[in-house]
Amino acid sequence: MARRTLETLTFDNTYARLPEAFYAKLNPTPFQAAPYLVHANPEAAALISLDPEEAARPEFAQVFGGSMLAPGMEPLAMLYSGHQFGVYVPQLGDGRAILLGEATNERGGRWELHLKGGGLTPFSRDGDGRAVLRSTIREYLCCEAMQGLGIPTTRALCIVGSDHKVYREQVETGATLVRMAPSHVRFGTFEIFYYRKQHEQLRMLADYVIEQQYAHLKDAADKYARFFSEVMERTARLIARWQAVGWAHGVMNTDNMSILGLTLDYGPFGFMDDYDAGFVCNHSDHNGRYAFNQQPYIGLWNLSCLAQALLPLVEKDALKVVLESYQLLFDREYLRLMRGKLGLQEERTEDDGLIRDLLGLLQESHTDYTILFRELGSFSSATGAANDRLREHFVNRERFDDWAVRYRDRLRSEHSQDAERRERMNRVNPKYVLRNYLAQAAIEKAQQKDFSEIDRLFRLLQNPYNDQPDMDAYAAPPPNWGKHLAVSCSS
Repeated sequence: MARRTLETLTFDNTYARLPEAFYAKLNPTPFQAAPYLVHANPEAAALISLDPEEAARPEFAQVFGGSMLAPGMEPLAMLYSGHQFGVYVPQLGDGRAILLGEATNERGGRWELHLKGGGLTPFSRDGDGRAVLRSTIREYLCCEAMQGLGIPTTRALCIVGSDHKVYREQVETGATLVRMAPSHVRFGTFEIFYYRKQHEQLRMLADYVIEQQYAHLKDAADKYARFFSEVMERTARLIARWQAVGWAHGVMNTDNMSILGLTLDYGPFGFMDDYDAGFVCNHSDHNGRYAFNQQPYIGLWNLSCLAQALLPLVEKDALKVVLESYQLLFDREYLRLMRGKLGLQEERTEDDGLIRDLLGLLQESHTDYTILFRELGSFSSATGAANDRLREHFVNRERFDDWAVRYRDRLRSEHSQDAERRERMNRVNPKYVLRNYLAQAAIEKAQQKDFSEIDRLFRLLQNPYNDQPDMDAYAAPPPNWGKHLAVSCSS
């Protein structure tokens, strides 16, 4: 397979062919200081058939730092609105991101290249259009972490840094991140045309998304209803995966919800350390609207907002039927994933109680979620086995013993073999996740222009289920200082 250079990338900018009501055309604003490469993702480069060796060229940092354009790019800022913390905001849009173009690979696959931190756009409102190194590192690493975990996500091509000063709570250095997805259309992209009563544009958007991303529906008589149904299914399955791995998004506004069911817009995200069903990873979320245990409900709430936006295209009753199927689909997917985490292969009615009771024990003892499920693979189902190492994770060990008897009996009922079960469980219970303190360590080194920890975490998180030599420290529980790191929407 031939690999392309920056000059020979192929673009097919279908979004730019839509009417200008959908976007504002503009170029990125160059940094005031020279751009430099922080890290590049060769796997993401392969998605657009770009030779990873191109990252070594100074032009690479210039193109993806916003100083120059590659041939065929047609930059634009996308328009959308959305419900933020439950309140409708009439116009949002790409305030610090610019869609450079849609690169196509040699198989015809299309990937939008979205430059985050590229400067002011007409939708920046009171912002400066910039991103800081801190936030780009967190998103870059978490995109790869989620990919490694098998959770649908946007990808990240690279981070480009600069000594350009950006003002947040303090003075920081600027950076850009190139985010990649087949489409960056959000629930809020539909909402803005509904609330503006621009129903022709709404239909045009729906037809565009179906043509580009749901082509198997384009000739169906009820294509809009079926489109909504598929978005609902993807969203339910996505959030079930978040719940199973113990991950919180932090800002599940409708403008942060992908029409493709991808994890989109990494801000104050967090993998849980000590299990807490009410975990809030965003210190700006004072009321806990986006707490971990609220995410399934918020998914439904956001889908209801999308359903309302589609009312000019779909009968209300048809949308209602789809929404009513969300909870059942979510529950089935979540239970399927959690059975896998417990090494159970058969579906039984008592499994829901077994799972809930284990989570209750974790909550009571503040047990580390990732470590506990990884070590649960070593559970011995032999008669009289004490499972002492697992017992140590719990305050009320007698309650754990009672649960362990139920778990042992459940395993035996399907003739589970411990060695084979452990192998299966290790394939779905990660050893490594992107804990906040690990990201913070990489950030602090990078702020001194030492990018080695970014690279180390990047490689580690690509294979989170595999034991990796000399990396056990990255699977350890966080130090006390690492459990209380505050992250916000600027993170």
